[in-house]
Amino acid sequence: MLIDDNTFKLLRNAIKKDGWLELPSYGNSMFPFIQQGNKCKFIPCEPSLLKKGDVILFYSQAGQLIAHRFVEIKGNKQPLFLFKGDTNLGFDQLIGEERILGKLVSVQKQRFKITPEHLIVNLWGKLILSFPALSGILRKYLNRNVQF
Repeated sequence: MLIDDNTFKLLRNAIKKDGWLELPSYGNSMFPFIQQGNKCKFIPCEPSLLKKGDVILFYSQAGQLIAHRFVEIKGNKQPLFLFKGDTNLGFDQLIGEERILGKLVSVQKQRFKITPEHLIVNLWGKLILSFPALSGILRKYLNRNVQF
């Protein structure tokens, strides 16, 4: 979802004030964990405490609001954060901690809610980061099943 700097500042203030932010998902980069239209709830987080596999909402250099998995921190003096969507073949552009909005705490599907702590969700996060070929398989599946 494309947003401008003012919208980002508004969202950042809202999550700090309210303690949470709920947004509908758009796209398929986190398929099958998060699917288009799911409601994702985020809470503020301390960037230095992120764990590999956490799903983080951030504002990209290209002006997109993105929720992808945290992979690692690069750099020493000024930390830069690396993220990746589950079905993306490559990594996102590195971002600074000032662009991080929050950490995913739940996904509201049509009939049920899931959390990142759920055993299957947790296992999925570990698998997708440990076996990059899974991203390619998912991407092929999604591309094959796109209906025009």
